Amino acid sequence: MAAVTELIVCEGDETGQELLDQALRVLDPQVLGVSIELRRFDLSLANRRRTRNAVVHEAAEAMRSAGLGLKAATITPEGAGDVGSPNRILREGVRGSVILRTGRRIPGVAPLAPVVHPIAVVRMAVGDAYGAEESRSGTPGGSDESACRTERITRASCRAVAEYSFLTAASMAGAVYGGPKWTVSALYEGLLKEEMDAAATRHPDVTYRPALIDAAYAGLLTASDDGALVIPALNRDGDCLSDLVLALFGSIAGAESVLLAFDDDLVPTVAMAEAPHGTAPSLAGKNVANPMAMLLACAAVLDHAAGRGEPGLEPAARAIRAATLGVAAEGIRTFDLGGGASTSEVVDAVIARLAERSPHWPG
Repeated sequence: MAAVTELIVCEGDETGQELLDQALRVLDPQVLGVSIELRRFDLSLANRRRTRNAVVHEAAEAMRSAGLGLKAATITPEGAGDVGSPNRILREGVRGSVILRTGRRIPGVAPLAPVVHPIAVVRMAVGDAYGAEESRSGTPGGSDESACRTERITRASCRAVAEYSFLTAASMAGAVYGGPKWTVSALYEGLLKEEMDAAATRHPDVTYRPALIDAAYAGLLTASDDGALVIPALNRDGDCLSDLVLALFGSIAGAESVLLAFDDDLVPTVAMAEAPHGTAPSLAGKNVANPMAMLLACAAVLDHAAGRGEPGLEPAARAIRAATLGVAAEGIRTFDLGGGASTSEVVDAVIARLAERSPHWPG
């Protein structure tokens, strides 16, 4: 076996935790043939309340050190005086600036739009509408009451989104497409457009097709064979856009989400993978939720470990991804994808496929 890889595991709530437990079965050294040390942090709502979020800060610190994380879906309580979102604390704690979500064809599942090639959304991870300062004035409930918020983005975050979009497009042999509404917001949203244009000059071999975000939405619903697309987006836009993109391919539970932090040279220093869906409380305890996104998150985090030179992990990541999509092609799918398999049955099938592979993971 290769040297031990440390992976920070952030446990969660309800179905999120159940899917994490199932997905971690594929990382067993006896299954995967590589040695991975799991360091766990309990980010359940109960423990976050008990520790007043200290456990979330501890997990972020550990992730900065290890560089790799895998997170289950967690509950964010609505009360203003409660513990809030652990995702925000983790993003700020690891200094994450980009979230990558890639929609792709799910074998055996008809997409909702004529999409053929992968579509990746490179979303700003901090700032913008999230964390904005908000206030209200006027008579509460009266016609004169008004609300405002002050949003903020940085050139550093815009540069990370733009540069990583072009790097991703190059790796996918695709095009950078879309962008913010820079014609309406020339100073604020135009900051991202400026960095997109600058990245385009640094990557002249990557096709660049800037489009206002509303036009980009429309284009995604009508494009059929435009090749792989990578869409740079502000935080709020990217949140909405990535949910749409994943749904176009058949299910928001069909792809992983990866939070990335970078050094000054825009080299990734932290990669935290997770499923983009929530805790699905109505499915808790029923063994019917779709584990595909969590399985693909396991593959994604191994890909990033391989990218920093850790041996044996790239073929293992490729094998997990192939096995996950392969069992879907065989019809072993959960109900949301038109199948009748349970969560554990899908993971059993993935593990069986992995067991068929040579322990040396030939190309």
